[in-house]
Amino acid sequence: MGLRSNFKVGSTRWAVRRAQWRAMGISNADFDKPKIAIVNSSNQLSVCFQHLDQVSVIVQEAVRSAGGLPFEVRTVAPSDFITSAGKQGRYLMPSRDLLVNDVEVQVEGALLDGMILLASCDKTTPAQLMAAVRLNIPSIVVPCGYQMGSDQTDKADIGTVYESVGSLKAGLINIEQLTDLTDRAIRGPGVCAGLATANSMHILSEALGMSLSGSAPIRAASKRQLDMASKAGSAILSLIKNDVRPRLIVTSASIRNALTVAAGLGVSVNCVRHLTAIAIEGECDIDVIAELEALTQIPQIAAISPNGKHRIEDLDAAGGCRGVMRRLAKYLDMDVLTVNERTLGELLGESPEPDNQVIRELENPISDVAGLVVLRGNLAPDGAIVKRSAVPKGIKFFKGPSKIFEDEDKAILALESGEIHEGDVIVLRMMGPLGGPGTVFAASFMAALVGAGLGRRVAVVTDGELSGLNSGITLGQIMPEAAEGGPLAVVQEGDVIEIDLQKMRVNLDLDGDEIKRRLKAWRAPDTEQKRGWLTFYKSLVSPLSKGAVLMEKTRD
Repeated sequence: MGLRSNFKVGSTRWAVRRAQWRAMGISNADFDKPKIAIVNSSNQLSVCFQHLDQVSVIVQEAVRSAGGLPFEVRTVAPSDFITSAGKQGRYLMPSRDLLVNDVEVQVEGALLDGMILLASCDKTTPAQLMAAVRLNIPSIVVPCGYQMGSDQTDKADIGTVYESVGSLKAGLINIEQLTDLTDRAIRGPGVCAGLATANSMHILSEALGMSLSGSAPIRAASKRQLDMASKAGSAILSLIKNDVRPRLIVTSASIRNALTVAAGLGVSVNCVRHLTAIAIEGECDIDVIAELEALTQIPQIAAISPNGKHRIEDLDAAGGCRGVMRRLAKYLDMDVLTVNERTLGELLGESPEPDNQVIRELENPISDVAGLVVLRGNLAPDGAIVKRSAVPKGIKFFKGPSKIFEDEDKAILALESGEIHEGDVIVLRMMGPLGGPGTVFAASFMAALVGAGLGRRVAVVTDGELSGLNSGITLGQIMPEAAEGGPLAVVQEGDVIEIDLQKMRVNLDLDGDEIKRRLKAWRAPDTEQKRGWLTFYKSLVSPLSKGAVLMEKTRD
């Protein structure tokens, strides 16, 4: 097998590598084998990654048994609920692209032959997919699963904790009750329970064809999850032998499939920027925003927390991603290739019939309208993303005066002090990738708003980062973001904003000449930093409509 990792005998590269690896105990027999990176983002900061070392060992053993030579490499490991503590979450989005480049440096620098990427929290899965299509060497993403919440009777989980902070601030519960909830909300390793960004991206990785069929969602450290990880360790050798690379799998057609699944489930709004970034890294000829905008006819066929009564383990038991894709089959391209080295049509033809109670038939959907939609208008000319599936039932139109915050902590204090009232439209701005710099966490305010009982009576529009756990009347990823000079930047206190979920419009109740006048007079605030990762990020980050990937030149 002609492998790029096998250097010419007698060359400098051959000699120094051989000396290093012989000192590590690697045998002569191993030197000619395919060399596989096991990309592990394990750390001890977050429960999301607690089990990844165990998964890594199993994958390494499977690679060896299949005739390969595994090398575990570690990367940055961002966790939304841990890494958000510093600089109001500004490190979160930039950590995605840091991880992409981390993988490139270690795997491309060493000229390894393939990758198995252990996916966990929100930013790791999209980053690993971006790295896979950038490097374009045989790769498999292994979803490492969701954590369990408390028992079925209690039904507490991390989402409940998140929203209960708002309940505390509103005086609906006391600190002892919140403390008790934190003690019992998580019962095991893995990512947040519910259809938050991590589980959403695990599912979309399978929908793209980059994870083995049946991989997501899946309980972390369960026998099935560990078995799937072992299968990936064997499958990567076949991908290398047959030269099946990510860009054969991640195509415009498979991205459309993933968007269809996103619309049918109502996944996290953050998935749109991640799919855009994956498409750009893979040089796919597709406008992700426009494609999603055209999918309003896709019915929402499941209601998974926070979008409804079913939990993520219910979706798992009902058929998972395979079950959803089987239901949506008539909207999908069945000829796309997968890491199973079979077409999607072949795999779905063998998959079991999904449970109708959780994954509805097309004739009996949760909603006739897609669960994830794009709104446009004079406030968001390049689009805004709404998780329609998480908007309170019956709300199709909202109109109210704006209250403006450029700091999430101040917005939460205003909520606590009773300054936010029914009918308000809260504008959280200067929180996008450029404005932060690094996207500022706006999700905690939205969770607090819902916990305070205002989720259906107050709307939020933001260019900041939301959580897949958020529900309510929330418009995220406002494009262009305020720091780019988008219309969001010139909204003034009291300006009326209209949100029309039937016409898919979001408008500032001002005439076009007034908006143009304000934009002409607007000047970007000085947020310059002199050093550090966020300084580099700001100088390179592209607009949200381009996935907020890092590029040498990002704007005209």
